[in-house]
Amino acid sequence: MARGGPRLDHGRRLELAQSFQDGGEHYQRVRPGYPADSADWLVPSGARDAVDVGAGTGKFAALLLERGLSVAAVDPSADMLEQLRAHYPEIAATPGTAEATGLPDSAFDVVSVAQAWHWCDPLPASTELARILRPGGTLGLIWNQLDTSVPWVHRLSRIMHAGDVYKPGFRPVVGLEFDGLESHMTRWEDSLSTADIVELTKSRSYYLRAGEATRNKVLANLDWYLHEHLGHNAQDLIALPYLTLTWRARKA
Repeated sequence: MARGGPRLDHGRRLELAQSFQDGGEHYQRVRPGYPADSADWLVPSGARDAVDVGAGTGKFAALLLERGLSVAAVDPSADMLEQLRAHYPEIAATPGTAEATGLPDSAFDVVSVAQAWHWCDPLPASTELARILRPGGTLGLIWNQLDTSVPWVHRLSRIMHAGDVYKPGFRPVVGLEFDGLESHMTRWEDSLSTADIVELTKSRSYYLRAGEATRNKVLANLDWYLHEHLGHNAQDLIALPYLTLTWRARKA
């Protein structure tokens, strides 16, 4: 049976994922990257070929490149892929989804899905990703999330409507094609100005889907929280704490 974890119904998943069809340049500029040890832990010794699925603008794929792998990328958004190709022309980037990659059988040692598995239908996606992995290949699922164990960050996440914050005990759903699911956590900080935090908020699905009145309310609340309540000014650089959750499983 599949492993447990929160799931979105199909309609909700499609609705939210549509938020990212445009705005790849903004996403590339304001979204954080990933800590190096996430990829170090994920990629097995001897791996040669990797594909990043739901690659977005290539933020995790870049770590795979840095480790000497031959890297492909798949994403449903033409706008995201345009940014990825501009920044990483050596990556073979093609349109597709985790449920239908369009890639050949048994072609990769590693498949990564960074900040995107919650947009996928996990059981069909598991079947498809197992198909393109070689025997014994590694599936990696990666999430960045704000470290809400820090009280001021917890309140910030609520104002930002940062919905992809997982509770202790979370385990992603994967199909029976994979076994040995295990996890790794990295604590790190991203240095941002208050303007950067505002732009980060604007890159999130809640804000992208919202009407003008809701957007204005979010921005007003952020302005009050960052500048009045916390007392930052526009010149401050704020160390924003993150957790990166990395999961790996082996093709059975």
